[in-house]
Amino acid sequence: MSRSSISLFHRIERALETIALGSNPLETIHKAADFIAENFADDLGIKGGRIYAQDDGAYELVETFGDASQDPIGLRVWKTYPPFEQLLDVGSVVMRRDDPRLDQRLETDLRTREWFAAIAVADARYVLSFDLESAGDDHENVVATLNIIRLAINQKLREERMVAIMEDARLIQNSILPRHLPQPGDFEIAARTVAAEIVGGDFYDVITLDDNIFDVTIADATGHGLPAALQVRDVFTGLRMGLSREFKVTRTIQRLNRIIHRSRMATKFVSLFLAEISLDGTIIHCNAGHPPSLLVRADGTVTLLRTGGMILGPNPDARYAIGIDSFDPGDLLVLYTDGITEATDENDEEYGSDRLTHTVRAARHLDPIAIVDRVFSDVDGFSVASPPIDDQTLVVVKRRAADPEEIPA
Repeated sequence: MSRSSISLFHRIERALETIALGSNPLETIHKAADFIAENFADDLGIKGGRIYAQDDGAYELVETFGDASQDPIGLRVWKTYPPFEQLLDVGSVVMRRDDPRLDQRLETDLRTREWFAAIAVADARYVLSFDLESAGDDHENVVATLNIIRLAINQKLREERMVAIMEDARLIQNSILPRHLPQPGDFEIAARTVAAEIVGGDFYDVITLDDNIFDVTIADATGHGLPAALQVRDVFTGLRMGLSREFKVTRTIQRLNRIIHRSRMATKFVSLFLAEISLDGTIIHCNAGHPPSLLVRADGTVTLLRTGGMILGPNPDARYAIGIDSFDPGDLLVLYTDGITEATDENDEEYGSDRLTHTVRAARHLDPIAIVDRVFSDVDGFSVASPPIDDQTLVVVKRRAADPEEIPA
């Protein structure tokens, strides 16, 4: 490789580093344009140029750089203008000022030089136009260099878009997860969720229906990121609306199943467990394809709550059954997602439901917050993945044991 080629290559590398510093689309584009005008003049004959932003059926001149500082900001050029048509077709163009397809009056207003080159970036929302001293011998270098720059800018803007999307998803998730858990009657509740990514597909909620009844639920939407967050939002809305209208547990879940089935999200499957608990100790529960919750008795006996039906989403006509149990003083209910039981160690062995049951039974005399801490500590010590491979959520509901002084003789 010749010395001039090596020099050009190093300048392209520095241009890519500069592009990475932008904090928004226009700043990213302007930083790239300034760098190119300052560092590629000798190699490619680039002196300055213009930045256009798409506005309906036209491109508006919004900024200039380099020697083009006197160009008329606000001037609009229709998308049907030949250079823009070619740009939208192939992404880059190099043209001579006297090209018969050009409007010479417009080019005079723009003060373009004998040659100019342009690239379309950000899905053609912006166009960078560069004035060239000459493009004779360096035509191929100009095209190759600007195409590298174009791809780098597009990649940077895609990353920025993904960050914005993930932030939107995080805000959605934070808006629906309960900030404060109610502590109804002699029941105590604690919960924790750890996302595998910035945003997860797990969800839990505690809904107070009246002075004597509350619902606790946990759900897991397939996938991660914004689609999962939006699907979880549908679960949150469907449950809140259904339960607030005094629908029965099964009717609420059947309606929610139809909502998810009609969803246009890529994430269309949701597993869910819902328990309706009366302060007198009756628990009505329904499991829609979710890992069975644990009803742990004060004496250590464990009942797996499986009654219900299939996962939500695939079949709009699915039917669901309910189970009924007693929730006595000293008992606790443990709801969890499979991110806990499917956490793996260095030998790819899963934490499993047996370990979870053993951990919960051993900690059943503790308060719910301490039980949640104990389970996550045990899972973290077992698993080698940090952050976890899948979202992990745990909800513990405990009915306080009767005070011995209150027990009649």
